Amino acid sequence: MILEMKVPSPGESISEVEIAEWLVSDGDYVEKDQAIAEVDSDKATLELPAEESGVITLKAGEGDAVAVGAIVCHIDTAAPKPDGQDIKAAPEKAATTPHVAPVAAQETTYATGTASPAARKIIAEKGLDTTAISGTGRDGRITKEDAVKAVPAMGTPVGERPSARKKMSMLRRKVAERLVAAKNETAMLTTFNEVDMSPIFALRAEYKEIFKEKHGVGLGFMSFFTKAVVRALQEFLDVNSMIDGNEQILYDYCDISVAVSGPKGLMVPVVRNAEDMSFREIEAEIKRLAIRARDGKITVDDMTGGTFTISNGGVFGSMLSTPIINPPQSGILGMHNILQRPVAVDGKVEIRPMMYVALSYDHRIVDGRESVGFLVAVKEALEDPIALLMDGDAKKALEL
Repeated sequence: MILEMKVPSPGESISEVEIAEWLVSDGDYVEKDQAIAEVDSDKATLELPAEESGVITLKAGEGDAVAVGAIVCHIDTAAPKPDGQDIKAAPEKAATTPHVAPVAAQETTYATGTASPAARKIIAEKGLDTTAISGTGRDGRITKEDAVKAVPAMGTPVGERPSARKKMSMLRRKVAERLVAAKNETAMLTTFNEVDMSPIFALRAEYKEIFKEKHGVGLGFMSFFTKAVVRALQEFLDVNSMIDGNEQILYDYCDISVAVSGPKGLMVPVVRNAEDMSFREIEAEIKRLAIRARDGKITVDDMTGGTFTISNGGVFGSMLSTPIINPPQSGILGMHNILQRPVAVDGKVEIRPMMYVALSYDHRIVDGRESVGFLVAVKEALEDPIALLMDGDAKKALEL
């Protein structure tokens, strides 16, 4: 029996996806529920699992845009499984065979040292040796990104300057469109301030080990910033709103979008109803979403909605930036790296851990007074967290 596998709908309003990478080759025997491809939509990257076991015939190529509901492959469910083929067991057998040479072990495994079709094309164009490339894909598989980043050996003839052309994923193209739209369709301005992080450093130094031991999650900076943002949003309602035609929609809840870095680029999953969450719950939810983004398992539902965004460029070393609004939201807070700097404290110069913070906002509905007041409220909460974010009791707030 020939099973026709069709592209499932990743979510409402999505009419097509793009085949980012086939994880199997034409003619391979696949097991039911085995991931056979990664597909990009304009909102997320998802794995496509085999619906049945059998021999697969590919009907679309990597980089092809395929409509939702279209056929991407056939699976011959009546085809017998080849003798000795065990995709999951092969690497383990190679690793435990005592007298097999390293090169032979690579050749007999399913993924180690092998390249995806797109990677093979780039490798051929660059004239590279696959044995010199370390694969970062599943079981050591060489991905497109590995091939693009690989540098030719020093023996490349003088005057030859290799380059590679890579098609942007559907997700990256959609992000690009949204960023340009945000710049062109909003009256975006940015205001800045700086925060003395000493009080939060002191709290983390005192409680982070106990917090992690009890709750199984670290006490990071994001829970403090999320709490400070929620407090400011409840005071400055226009920042927690959006424009819809000739109307302004104000939210009485705080769904905080948190920018996290994934293998496919920047993702912005949402921490929902953050106003009702404790420090522990916020840290646990951000960790869960970050892991899903890192593993490529983030879904459209995880990223839908959001009333305000927090972006932490500091983890990459950014000292100062002007973050771009995540439409249709009206504001985004940019965090930056923390540097020991001399500051004036009670008429004396002291060295303090300081962070610059930036608020980009849509000036069509957020005035200067509200934007500056919002950022000052965030600063005040971070510099006096016990009083303003913990009701005067740090242990109770941290559930210790």
